Amino acid sequence: MSGLDTVIGGKAGNPEVVKKHLAEAARLEKDRNREGAIRELRAARELSDDPNITFKLAYLLDLCGEENECVALYTEITSVKKPHINALVNLAVILEDRGEYGRAERLLLQVVDTDPNHPRARLFLKDVQASKDMKVDAEPSAIGPGNAVLDTPVTDFELSVRARNCLKKMQIRTLGDLLKITEAELLSYKNFGEQSLVEIKSMLASKGLRLGQGLEGPGGRPGVRKDILDELKQIVPEAVLNKPISSLELSVRARKALQLLSIGTLGELASRTEAELMGVKNFGATSLHEIRERLQQHGLTLRTLS
Repeated sequence: MSGLDTVIGGKAGNPEVVKKHLAEAARLEKDRNREGAIRELRAARELSDDPNITFKLAYLLDLCGEENECVALYTEITSVKKPHINALVNLAVILEDRGEYGRAERLLLQVVDTDPNHPRARLFLKDVQASKDMKVDAEPSAIGPGNAVLDTPVTDFELSVRARNCLKKMQIRTLGDLLKITEAELLSYKNFGEQSLVEIKSMLASKGLRLGQGLEGPGGRPGVRKDILDELKQIVPEAVLNKPISSLELSVRARKALQLLSIGTLGELASRTEAELMGVKNFGATSLHEIRERLQQHGLTLRTLS
């Protein structure tokens, strides 16, 4: 072994070379070249067992959608005597998304046992424990677009004055209009409260219907209301609206949130509101900022309610 070489975490490597790889990885990541940054981190990891390098590599792999390799690396640095705390949390989040609630809970309990006030671990632990007991309600039956029931005025239903007034101000006049709006949109409207939402959902459920049902196309996939689509076409070309979400190169968490909403194109995304996105489990301000930024690059924004 030369005088410049040293043993780093059990591997023989030149610390200066490791530093160069890490510096280049940081530069490439700053330039949004994640693949290049991953390449440099792999090289650094070949020379060092530093868990922080493995953690950074796993984190970038997760952002690039390489979830299996990411999980393998997180597992590696969390299966030792002194596990990497942030890796425990990140791995637990991925496992929760996969439905492996028991394993995710055990990982988070490890963090809380070490640091009882760890904010992310405490927050995600509550989510995981709630998810373990969650029951999926059966989907209400569909209703055809030509059904005469859709033309029934909302004033025909026994709703409170506040609920009726809010629907009137939102220009929701018929049952069909009501099926073309989501729960999050209603709640984001001024003066529309939880009680009014409960009323409306109960009324729809009694008829085997649900909010947002009218936005769904074949196979239950959401579409875009014609009036919203016409507005968007005045802002950008239709070709932009038809671009797939994959073209935005979003982080894994943001992509999963859009998958839960069955959003597949930029047009579908631009037709949604911030409230709808924020209503998705584990979707936070960072993902919202990321989506706003990507849409802006294409001349679009999330929809706002007047």
